[in-house]
Amino acid sequence: MMKKLAFWSLYAGVVALAAAVVVPFVRPQWSDARGWVGAAGVLLVLASLLLRLDFGRRATRYGLNSAVLVLLVLGVLTFVEAVSYRHNARLDLTENSRNTLAPQTIQLLRTLKSDVVATAFFRADQQTKRVAEDLLKQYGSYSNGRFTWKMSDPDREPGLARRYGVEQYGTIVLETKAKSEKVLDADEERLTNGLVKVTREGRRTVYFLQGHGEHDVGSNDRSGYGNAKAALERANYDVKELVLAREGKVPEEAAVVVLGGPRTDPLPAEIDALDAYLAKGGKLFVMTDPFQNEGVKRLLAKYGVGLDADLVIELNPIGRLFGFGPELPIVQQYDAHPITRDLRGVMTLFPLTRSLRLARPAPPGVSVQPLAQTSPQSWGETDRATLERGQAKPDPQDPKGPLTVAAVATKDKARLVVFGTSNLASNQFLNIQGNRDFFLNTVSWLAEQQDQISIRPRMAKQTPVMLTAQQGQVVFLLPVIVMPGLALVAGIAVYTRRRAST
Repeated sequence: MMKKLAFWSLYAGVVALAAAVVVPFVRPQWSDARGWVGAAGVLLVLASLLLRLDFGRRATRYGLNSAVLVLLVLGVLTFVEAVSYRHNARLDLTENSRNTLAPQTIQLLRTLKSDVVATAFFRADQQTKRVAEDLLKQYGSYSNGRFTWKMSDPDREPGLARRYGVEQYGTIVLETKAKSEKVLDADEERLTNGLVKVTREGRRTVYFLQGHGEHDVGSNDRSGYGNAKAALERANYDVKELVLAREGKVPEEAAVVVLGGPRTDPLPAEIDALDAYLAKGGKLFVMTDPFQNEGVKRLLAKYGVGLDADLVIELNPIGRLFGFGPELPIVQQYDAHPITRDLRGVMTLFPLTRSLRLARPAPPGVSVQPLAQTSPQSWGETDRATLERGQAKPDPQDPKGPLTVAAVATKDKARLVVFGTSNLASNQFLNIQGNRDFFLNTVSWLAEQQDQISIRPRMAKQTPVMLTAQQGQVVFLLPVIVMPGLALVAGIAVYTRRRAST
């Protein structure tokens, strides 16, 4: 009787263990139960072994002691696993910390005012499913219960996929009571921007002035603003062009007006239109360039910002990487302001920038302050002839660092931000270090959307491992041949030694 019971117990235990392995592949919806099935299998196998034991034999007693020790170790591991499930921590050692949520994402999740449900449509065998699950788990952990998610296989739930208009695998649908948004990839930047769109009321419009040789917002060339436009649109802004000479005034819907590096001066009537826009509480973002933009000096002076006739020089090796010389200063010194609040420890590049001079005291009713300053080793080169010859050295009349290269001014409801360069937002430099965050933070502050000011999700950076043929052979042989071979040799040696001793 005991032998039959032991046989059937062993048989049932093996079946249960096999089921625990196979279930996730055959019935993914039952995956949560695999732990219990596996545990039952282990217990049945142990029961079968105990029923077969003869407790009078010495070998049996030793075997029983070993089994008890194994059970104790398994118990400790189970306890640790249970504790870690409730109280866990993550350590991201990847380059660029691409598996850690960005501060903007965490800030957005912690301040959600409405519930958001994410439905991710992935096949059970889709390779990116695990990545999406991990990302959605992180979103849920920071949301105080506001962000919930579920996985759905569109092949098994075609009705649900049709309801949301899902046409491709890997689509994530974000839904609130009022809105829904489809994200076509399990990527933090796209998912966070989708979250912004479903939780924000309306879209604000950013106008870029055109007609004076400004950077082209529709261009993907190195000097264009195509990437800046795309980044703003992902952040839920409408981006439009404005020819002020034709319109005569700034549209009422304008949340922010950007003047991005005009090569010719705006007409006096256009300057007056911008002045009138600011007087009504408008928001203006002016990006100037060295030895240009003299026409805007009068307007900026009313807000305590002056433009120095120089080119900021800093001797550092970074400029050579981008085909520049010493005219690519690195900025790491920021003044306290909502725009720069999260830029501590992040460097930005100000290519071909002039220095700004702030009025002391400021004009009546105006508050003006620097945003970013260069290092003490920099200076403002004022001799254009020397620059044209490719020579630059600090002269007594040149302003010495640290020099202000970005400043902010306010008067009543009006807001003005001035950069000494327009190249920071160009396609060539926007996505380098903190440039994109500085640019987008500036627009968010001007648009009075301070909850969007932060360090944004990092762009995924693939770092493939390149192996030589010899290294590839080592990687193959070590785990596949060498280590199993050593284990086999050790086993044969132990077996031979025991046989010889008996």
